[in-house]
Amino acid sequence: VQLVESGGGSVQAGGSLTLSCAAGRYTYKRNCMGWFRQRPGKDREGVAVLWIGGATTSYADSVKGRFIITRDKARDLVYLQMNGLQPEDTGIYYCAALLYPKCSELLGLESIDFGYWGQGTQVTVS
Repeated sequence: VQLVESGGGSVQAGGSLTLSCAAGRYTYKRNCMGWFRQRPGKDREGVAVLWIGGATTSYADSVKGRFIITRDKARDLVYLQMNGLQPEDTGIYYCAALLYPKCSELLGLESIDFGYWGQGTQVTVS
């Protein structure tokens, strides 16, 4: 376990959750922070990414307008605010610190076997 996620839980459809990721020193020499998820029976997918060097964020189409990724630089924390949750958002959510030329392109990668990852936190929407 390297990064540590928290904030997962169970919520009814339409509800909200905010996930937190304690990134600590793992952002060193990494330019992207991201949230990924693995839904039941599906491969892990990118949800939201943030370029550490600025305020640029990118989102998967399925969460655009509902999820917001932010960073507290002073505390080395990354958040994922999730609004309007739906049952299809159910899954394990992972935080990652990555080095990649263009952070937004991480959302389209089929698999990512590099970077630092957390252990995941379960989100269940009923």
